[in-house]
Amino acid sequence: MALIVQKFGGTSVGDATRIRNVARRIVAAHEGGNQVAAVVSAMGKSTDELISLAGEVSRSKYPREMDMLLTAGERISMALLAMAIQDLGVPAMSLTGSQAGILTTSVHGQAEIIDIRGDRVREGLDQGMVVIVAGFQGFSPYSRDITTLGRGGSDATAVALAATLGADVCEIYTDVDGVFTADPRLIPDATKLDEVSFAEMLELAGSGAGVLMARSVEFGRRYQIPIHVRSSFHDGEGTWVKETTMEEPIVRGVAHETNDAKITVHGVPDQPGIAAQVFEPLAEAGVNVDMIVQNVSHDGTTDISFTVAKTQADVAREVTEVVADGIRARGVDVDPDIAKISLVGAGMKSELGIAGRMFRILADHAINIEMISTSPIRISCVVRGSDLEAAVRSLHDGFALGDPSKGGSS
Repeated sequence: MALIVQKFGGTSVGDATRIRNVARRIVAAHEGGNQVAAVVSAMGKSTDELISLAGEVSRSKYPREMDMLLTAGERISMALLAMAIQDLGVPAMSLTGSQAGILTTSVHGQAEIIDIRGDRVREGLDQGMVVIVAGFQGFSPYSRDITTLGRGGSDATAVALAATLGADVCEIYTDVDGVFTADPRLIPDATKLDEVSFAEMLELAGSGAGVLMARSVEFGRRYQIPIHVRSSFHDGEGTWVKETTMEEPIVRGVAHETNDAKITVHGVPDQPGIAAQVFEPLAEAGVNVDMIVQNVSHDGTTDISFTVAKTQADVAREVTEVVADGIRARGVDVDPDIAKISLVGAGMKSELGIAGRMFRILADHAINIEMISTSPIRISCVVRGSDLEAAVRSLHDGFALGDPSKGGSS
């Protein structure tokens, strides 16, 4: 008997028909002799609708009350799914995050899981039930409040629960067939990958691939839980995310990110300790900085550019403008019209010339590179937002990642 944790996203449970379809899939796994725990997101766009409703009621944001409000979406999904499963003759029980023993930090809207005391989940499974757990939420033992985990939090809930239960696999059901060599909405001939290593998936997720939340991949890697990303709408194989894969291709895929902004502090004195004076206040303000470039001029000053999430750009601007005044820099610019393009592949760490080849491909398509960052298995470039599609297409074709049967040119 295997223990399986299945996670179903908002699209998968978007209406009554889809909830019944999900129930049939869960029951099939249960009747196959498996213990099944399921994690669900809120139905369709209900979270966005709740956020919009809150905006109509109040102009202010109250983080604690927003968490109380938004967790209602998952509670609706879990209860409806439990009803549908019981209609098919299988006992089921729904649990909120707190009832399932999911303990978190106290940060509203971006809490992190610190522990799962899954006694009630185990009891239900041992009694032959399917246990449905609300994703995206938990309970802080410090503040004694309900908290939410941020975007993609249901993925993290599912993999963390799988780790707690010692599950054989965590299946992430979504509206795509798996992980692709590029976003198939942008590149129609992108190829579905049969397998991806945890390290590669972490880089892809961190570079904009939206199939899995990076925190969920980290849970999988830390506790060695294989993750199977697959479609909610058919029974075909998806993509396996695991520690080791049969092959380590030089380039596994191309990811892109359009939710960043570039901030440049001009005319910074080129002196020891200045960079610390720029970035320490940003960290204190909770701003997460990604890529950094420093360009030294001949007049004893330097320009420092860095990227942040667009949602944090206003805070970053305010902080850096104060810093710029204090260090007598010339000023601060914010550029939201950028895109980050990343090549990811485990084989990069032992293959020479990949960076040069990437830069040459972009140059041949008249795409200017504004910033560069690397890891052993990733190369990322910031380009103009208007060059996004051309950059992804040129790299996808240039590294022959496409499926020729779909009309690609690779």
